[in-house]
This record gives sequence, C-alpha cells and structure tokens, in this order.
Amino acid sequence: MKEPARILVVGGGYVGMYTALRLQRKLKQELRQGSVEVVVVDPEPYMTYQPFLPEAAAGSISPRHVVVPLRRVLPQCQVIVGEVTAVDPAARTAAITTPAAEESDAGHLEVAYDELVLAPGSVSRTLPVPGLAETGIGFKTVEEAIGLRNHVLEQLDIASSTRDPAVRDAALTFVFVGGGYAGVEALAELEDMARYSIRYYHNIKPEDMKWILVEATDRILPEVGEALGRYAVRELRARNIDVRLRTRLDSCENRVAQLSDGARFPNRTLVWTAGVKPHPLLAATGLPLTDHGRLRCTAALQVHGVEHAWSAGDAAAVPDLTAEPPADPDDLRKECAPNAQHAVRQAKVLAENVAAAVRGGPLVDYAHKNAGSVASLGLHKGVAHVYGRKLRGYPAWFLHRAYHLSRMPTFNRKARVLAEWILAGLFKREIVSLGSLENPRAEFALAADTGRHNEAS
Repeated sequence: MKEPARILVVGGGYVGMYTALRLQRKLKQELRQGSVEVVVVDPEPYMTYQPFLPEAAAGSISPRHVVVPLRRVLPQCQVIVGEVTAVDPAARTAAITTPAAEESDAGHLEVAYDELVLAPGSVSRTLPVPGLAETGIGFKTVEEAIGLRNHVLEQLDIASSTRDPAVRDAALTFVFVGGGYAGVEALAELEDMARYSIRYYHNIKPEDMKWILVEATDRILPEVGEALGRYAVRELRARNIDVRLRTRLDSCENRVAQLSDGARFPNRTLVWTAGVKPHPLLAATGLPLTDHGRLRCTAALQVHGVEHAWSAGDAAAVPDLTAEPPADPDDLRKECAPNAQHAVRQAKVLAENVAAAVRGGPLVDYAHKNAGSVASLGLHKGVAHVYGRKLRGYPAWFLHRAYHLSRMPTFNRKARVLAEWILAGLFKREIVSLGSLENPRAEFALAADTGRHNEAS
C-alpha cells in the first residue's frame, strides 16, 4: 500500500494552526481517504492569541480563553507535542524531541515528510545587559502574562505590609523595557489594574507607584505612525507614567535598573519586551537565511531555492508585492512586516499552495497591503491608524477589541471572550493573586517535611 503524502507543519502558532486548519478543509477528501496526512508539531498543545495577553494579564479575559486547543480545532490532523530540533532538507526528514522521549532517554523521533511548513515563530530578543537573565520577566506566553499579573499584585501586598521604605519603594516600582505593542499594552493594562486594586489597600495611593517605560528610539508604537505615537506618549504621561525615550537599560543587577540617562530605579519588577528574533531552529536547518536570520522566501511562500519547503509569518522574509519596486533592479524588494496581520493572511495562501503542490496544481503569490494598526492604552483608551484614518481614545479602543475579536480563532473562543468582556463591564475587577499556582506542591512539601497535618483528621 502506498504511503500517504505527509505534510509536516512545524509550529502551532498563527501560521502553523491556520495553515493546518485550512489544509484540513482543502484536503478533506484526501485526508478521509488516507492518501494525505497532516502532522503538526509544537512544544505546547495550544495556540496562543498573543494580542490578548495584556488583557489576560489585567484580568479582563480568562487565560484559558486566549489559547486554542490544537487537537480540538484540528481533529483531522496528528498533533505531536514536542520540538523539532533539526531538519534535513535533502533527505526530507525532521528530528523531533518529545516529553516521552526525554523521560525514557529514547532520543528523538525521526519523521519523514513530503512537504515541510516551517512556522516556529520567534523568541524574545535579549541583550547582554548585566542582571537581565536573573531578574527580567518576559511577556510572550500566557504563562508569563499570568505570572506577571500575580507578581504585580504580590508587590502591592509586600508594599502594604512592610515598614521598610526601601522595600516598599522597590515593590511599587515597575520598569518596562520596549515601546512596541507588547510593552506599551502590557504596561497600560497592568497600570490600570494596579490603580484599581489599590483602592482596597488602606496605605497605598496612586502616586506611590512608579511606572517607567524605557524605549531606545525617539517614539513608541511606531506601527501606528508618528502623530499617534506622540499622542500615546502624552496619554501615558498624563497617567503619571514615566516614558523615557532615547534611553537604554544599561544594567539591572541587584534589582536596580540603571538607565543610560543616569537614572537609577531600585525595583522588584522589570519586564523585558524589547523585540523578538527568529527561532533558533531556523539556523539549524541549513536553509537560506537573510541577514536578520529569517528564511528567505519567494512571494509564493516557498523557501528560496529549496523544493518542498515553505514558510510564513515571523520565520519568513517574504517580498512585499504591494510595495514600490526598488529603483535599482539589483536591490531586493521590501519585505512584509513580521506581524499577525500578515501571518494570518499568509497562512491562507500558504495552505492553498501546499495543497496545490500535493495535487499538482499552480501556485499563487501572496500580496496584501497593510491595512493599518491598532493598540490599546488600557481600558477605554487606545490609538488606531486604519486605512489612512487616525482614531484615538474610546473609538480606537473599541476598534482594537472588535478587530482582535474578529481574528480570534473559533466561534467558541469568540463567544467566551465576548461574554467575559460583558461580565467585566457589569462587575468589579478581580484582584486576587494566585502566585502559589506557580509552585502547587509547595504546601504539600511543607506539610511532609514538617509533619503538619489537618487538624480535623
């Protein structure tokens, strides 16, 4: 019996999940007949809708509703929880490390493929800042978002219960590095949450807190344009948020943020959102990369010069066919920005082309002009630059929510998120810190070590 054609999708994020979802529909007959199989590999069994992470951190959305279970939305695909560590394009094989293999010391799985979709996404880009690796907090996963929420609320508890002014000031100082979407939206939402929470603390006032945004360039939110970026700075500063432009973090050793302008901020919270870089897997594939470490791709989303290999999203450098062609024919065309807007649309074209390759049909090129950008500045506040129109305040915030709700995968998740927004508008915020979730065995371990027991037993 002939082996089925295997499509291996590396990554279960925007590109990976949407590509597999569309392949599931396009190749419905082949999948049912067993002539094609789609395998999705990702370290997590879910896709995270990252634009909602700031709201999850602020408690406006439940964490489980910003993730989409891969097995539930991809019933016709095989989902492997694991990590691709190497790819051999010549032999068309991939090495996969799974949790089971790690437990049994069985090494890695070797999976052969007919078509390869590389969509591992990106990872946080860090710099060799002294103390960053030891004290910094990332903001790229749902676990980091919830951990940061618990951490911020815990700092309010520390500040409220200490008599040491140095400890109190450090606990109430929150430093965010990076003025892009992640940094600005996370800071704005968490500052909103903290300002609401302190009404329940008798000895903490809004002016006691220090929120600092550090950005190395001369503006924040560059995607929304210079004018709206300046407006965003004014809005944040009006909320007593210290926005420092053209400033870098030089050191954060001993929990002291030392900035390039000479300022020093003892703190217990330093959030690093200063950009991302391509996934390390790409460098291990031997496939052609750009100077920035992304896969060099054609407009049809094929890896340049390599058959049966495809990519899109953060991992891919895709020529932007809607941009003006370069004056010098030897220059490369401008690339599509590595954002969610392009990733979702590229995934549709990518699935169409992979299905066409399996069936022997023609390929199509990806071309989409950027529709604009939206960003939240906290509850009822935002900025938006869409189709040439600039919005600010409540209309921009509403558009931000409406746009991302429309892009949230599955009707199930859309309905749950909308219901939580409605309930959040009717009832008060939750201000409970569940930091013990990060170490759930601590209480049992303490009881086992000390002989503590239930008094009722």
